[in-house]
Order: sequence, then C-alpha cells, then structure tokens
Amino acid sequence: MAELDLDLLRALCETPGVPGHEDRVRALVRGEVEGLFDAIEIDPMGSLLCRRDARGGGERPSRIMLLCHMDEIGFLVSHVTDKGFLYLQPVGGFDPRNLFSRRVLVCTEQGDHKGVMNPGGRPLHIASAEDKKKVPEPTEFFVDLGLGAAAKDVVKIGDMVVMDEPFVAMGDKVVSKALDNRIACWLGIEAIRGVVDADHGAEIHVAFTAQEEVGLRGARTAAYAVRPDIGIGIDTTLACDTPGVPEQDRTTVQGEGFGLHIRDGSFIADKGLVGEVEALAQELEIPYQRTMLRAGGQDGAAAQQAAAGARAVGIVVGTRYIHTVTEMIDTRDLAAARDILVAYLRRA
Repeated sequence: MAELDLDLLRALCETPGVPGHEDRVRALVRGEVEGLFDAIEIDPMGSLLCRRDARGGGERPSRIMLLCHMDEIGFLVSHVTDKGFLYLQPVGGFDPRNLFSRRVLVCTEQGDHKGVMNPGGRPLHIASAEDKKKVPEPTEFFVDLGLGAAAKDVVKIGDMVVMDEPFVAMGDKVVSKALDNRIACWLGIEAIRGVVDADHGAEIHVAFTAQEEVGLRGARTAAYAVRPDIGIGIDTTLACDTPGVPEQDRTTVQGEGFGLHIRDGSFIADKGLVGEVEALAQELEIPYQRTMLRAGGQDGAAAQQAAAGARAVGIVVGTRYIHTVTEMIDTRDLAAARDILVAYLRRA
C-alpha cells in the first residue's frame, strides 16, 4: 500500500473555502492535477471539472464521474458595528454548542485577519443561572478582530470567515477542521494518480464541486454538464463509535474500512453498483463497511438525478465529531477509500 500524502491533506484542510468562496481550494487542487487529465475547466458555479479520456475501450466509453466537494462549513460577514464587531450568517450546518470561544480567520480583499468568536451576553462571572442554560443561535455570535472601529475599513459584507485550527496527526488518526470534505478532494487527486499508468476503458470525470454544504448546488450543474453513466459521491459520513451514542446509531466504526454508502436523505444507491464495489473490495481484501444515514445528503445524489439519470453510489470515510474543528478520521479508512477507488477505475 502506498504511503498517504498527509502533507497534501493538511494543505487542503488548512486552506479556507466556504460555499461560494472555494477559489483558494480550487487553485490548490488545480495545481495538483495539472498533467493528470486531458481537459480541465472551471464552470460558472466555480466547480473544477476534470476529464481523463478512455485509454482503450469501445467507441462510446462509459462515463464515470467522481464528485468531490471543495467547500467547508463557515460564515459570511453580514454586519460590522461601529465598534468593529462582526456579525455573521452561517453557510452550512453548525451546532451552536460547538461555537463558543473559537478562533477564526476573517478573509478579506486586503488579507486574512485572525479573530475570536463568542456569543453576546454576560460572561461566566456575572452570568445568571438562566444565562448559563441558554444555547445561543449561530446568528447571536460575533467576531472581535481587536481592531476596534478600524474593522469597518477592512471588512466588507460577504467576506468569508472560517475556523482557525491546525491539522494534527495523532497515531492512526488525523484531526482537523474541514476534513468534511477536503478528504474527497484528496481522494479525487489520489485516485487519478493511481490510474495514470493504466489503460482504462471508461472516460473518467472528477468534479471538484462548489456549494455542496448549502444544497449540492455545484454538483447539480456539473452532473448536468457531464451526464455520467455512473456517479460516485465521495464524502465523509458519521463515525459515532464514541461514548453516549447507541450502537444502532454509530453509522461507522473507525478502523474498519471505507464506507460503502447505501442511503441518506438525498439518494438511494444503485443496488447493482453497490454489489460491484462490494465484490471488488472482497476480492482485493480492502476493508469496508456498509453505511446509511437517516438524513443529510451528498453529491452522489446530484449525479443520480441529473438529466436522464445515472447509477450512483457513495464512497465515504467515517468521521468523528463532524462539523466541528475536531473532525477526526482514521488513516486506515482513508487508505481503504483510496484503494477501492483506484481499483474500480483501473478496471473500468
């Protein structure tokens, strides 16, 4: 098994990019994939569409599309007070219990500025018992850049705000903000690197999509442009193999392999395609686990429903503490996801 390029994953995770502001991530990905594809373009939504032509095969090769969203959950500045406090609107789903006392990065046209996020109201030493019970809504939090009134000269409405936390390796685990879904960007790059020396009968498309966290928007337009025969949504999923969660709700167990994603709130995977991927994993002894979610969605649904439709399945990596700055994956599961994608594409 090839070593994992964790330096690339680190760079992807630490690069800011919320829905509609994926340009920095897109530039990083584009630099990594130059020379791996026969055509690369940026569509009007800001997704990076990459095509690798079939090497051999029939007159009309099948089109396989990997969908890897670039955006992370974050915020856009909605108001700047005269005293320089920034109010925000979320772009993506936050649990406000995880937002207290966070360091953030405010990305402006003049550069990036470090700040701190806290909710309005009384701090601990003067808070009432009722104050301590309240969980504020995300729109009640504000950011302090330490600039005072000068912040109004620096920050514009619509500027991007992301969490400011480092990528950390911890044994077999890595922890970072934005593993959802820079994991997929990493897998899209590594999967193509794994087939550059192979003949493959399929036309392979890798779409690094925009605005997934606000409704699979970039994937919808990308899938309509490509019109794939097979769509593979690459994403994170839950790993609730932690204290306080019933066994039936854990979704995945870390270290037991990639997730073969069968259902969520947005799609039901093609049964035959699930069987093909499962048989290949068993043949090659790549560890995997079947996964389902009651709610949520992922880009594979957009491929499945575009134009006349496509067969679709998800390849996912179980992630603890998802949609926080402490997202955690097991590198063995990441390796398994890479290996099944490479194996599937090489045989396509």
